[in-house]
Amino acid sequence: MSIDAGNLLGWFDLAERDLPWRADGVTPWQILVSEFMLQQTPVARVLPIWSDWVVRWPTPSATAAATPAEVLRAWGKLGYPRRAKRLHECATVIARDFADVVPDDVEVLEQLPGIGSYTARAVACFAYRKPVPVVDTNVRRVVARAVQGRADAGTPSAKRDHADVAALLPDAARAARFSAALMELGATVCTARAPRCAACPLRSCAWRDRGFPPGSAAKRPAQRYAGTDRQVRGRLLDVLRDNAFPVTRAELDVAWPIDEVQRERALASLLDDGLVERLADDRFALPGQDRNDSTASR
Repeated sequence: MSIDAGNLLGWFDLAERDLPWRADGVTPWQILVSEFMLQQTPVARVLPIWSDWVVRWPTPSATAAATPAEVLRAWGKLGYPRRAKRLHECATVIARDFADVVPDDVEVLEQLPGIGSYTARAVACFAYRKPVPVVDTNVRRVVARAVQGRADAGTPSAKRDHADVAALLPDAARAARFSAALMELGATVCTARAPRCAACPLRSCAWRDRGFPPGSAAKRPAQRYAGTDRQVRGRLLDVLRDNAFPVTRAELDVAWPIDEVQRERALASLLDDGLVERLADDRFALPGQDRNDSTASR
């Protein structure tokens, strides 16, 4: 079974969400920024950060000229701040080695900092309209249901998943928009927990035709955030982002007084990731942060 491209694209013409990185005139760099931000992060949280970011730093060279501290502050509450650091590194390489132009080749993109298989294909497809398969969780789920008749997609396999989606792509002129429509269908209609099958535009769906057999994959428990090292890392970074100058250990201690061992572990991981720097006077700063603080001797 396949997916009728004309049918899906007709639905997408009416149902497409008004996302700013899909607008005419958005540059490949700005699309790349959106892909970094959207990794494991809901669209609603990305929208305001992305909009401010591309106004402030519209090009790779503009981003590269910012300090890592400025980038981490602008990243705000998006989470997984290592992505911000990698985006800054990626901007630096593109500005230096590619004349400020985002490459359009998947293999070249995959060599850039912070860019994996999915992001490389998403940039090639959505920024340059290359007919390459773009496979995220939503796409895998739609293909599993509509084409393979299964409730869930099972264990990911890049080679197999890319081949499955590549076989569905229409002509090159429509491939990029088809990929966006497939992703949109999975994000808004063919969702994981509550698919809205009555609203599905697909005329044929193998899962529906088979009577919606249940999935075989064990349900994963919802990821806990409260009390985790991730939360502690976030609290420590909040202190550094909210201060113009380096802070003392005592100021960091206040951010998570509950568990000293956990706080020290989280701080050590931030230092290892290069997201925090320890100064000679045992104060702490964001990388590249202004250190000309009149209270440096405190």
